[in-house]
Amino acid sequence: MKKKSEIDNKAIGQRIREEREKLELSREKFAEIIGLSDYYVGQLERGERQMSLRVLFKIARCLHVSLDYLIFGKTVHDTYQVQDARNTYKAVEDNKYKEINILLDKCSPEELELVKKLIKTILPYTGKN
Repeated sequence: MKKKSEIDNKAIGQRIREEREKLELSREKFAEIIGLSDYYVGQLERGERQMSLRVLFKIARCLHVSLDYLIFGKTVHDTYQVQDARNTYKAVEDNKYKEINILLDKCSPEELELVKKLIKTILPYTGKN
């Protein structure tokens, strides 16, 4: 029986797979972005291998999730509240996203889907790998 303080590699792997799929990244493309083999990423996603902190950090940055989410399945601080596409993100500073919200309000549902796909394509490349 596992102690509570032990890391659950299967749960971490499942969260990695779920977040990767949310970004619509194939395992091969994800592995290429973070500089690992797709075979190794598959082992990580199945919980068969334990990764170094450096690899865990690269994965978290690429997927735009926190380390505490990957490791524990929850975040300590929820900064953003995800809402529908018309409201995008509601942050502490509402004016920070005002321009984005104005632009999105002008979009048709089809255009919003295109914007969503573009963001999903770009996000994995914004981290330093």
